[in-house]
Amino acid sequence: MGCGFTPWQANSTLHMDLSHVPAAREKGWYLALMAPNTKGPHYAWLDPSRLYCHPQGLQDCVADLLQPFQGDPIDLVAGIDAMGFILAGHLCVETLTEPYTDYSGREKVMEMRTDTVTPGVRILLVDQWVETGGTMRAAIRLVERQGGVVAGVAAICIEDSEGGRWIRERYKCAHCVPPRLQPRFDRHQMGWE
Repeated sequence: MGCGFTPWQANSTLHMDLSHVPAAREKGWYLALMAPNTKGPHYAWLDPSRLYCHPQGLQDCVADLLQPFQGDPIDLVAGIDAMGFILAGHLCVETLTEPYTDYSGREKVMEMRTDTVTPGVRILLVDQWVETGGTMRAAIRLVERQGGVVAGVAAICIEDSEGGRWIRERYKCAHCVPPRLQPRFDRHQMGWE
């Protein structure tokens, strides 16, 4: 409990009160809503779905992600997801594709409509998590190949991996992990066990 997440224990066998909001809501308090991976290496190490179901937690997470971009000119927000505007192999219209390797080492192809990005449009790229950076770098390449400008990158966590550092060195970034917890997240250790 020494990492600041006092109200909850992240354990997949425990149920959380999704309406509880701690009195002191420091940046990242909502990270304790996430549950550890129980399915193996082809899955992310944390499941954020409980965060998405917690109204105040999700609101605070989004506010923390957007804070660094207040006042910045942003024309579009691009979500990297099967239901977002950057999709993987499912679009029935003209697209650009970009091969990449995801966090689990699987080879994939990212796809984006060719009529979405026009030269000079400023795009905030958003993903759930940047672990190795492969997925985000593919999205960056797709945007830039069409003349778009990556205005920033936002994710719940941007790990201190080679790919994460590459992104942070080149683009304005926002994530939700407080600096004191970043080493634990980089090692895939829960901060509230």
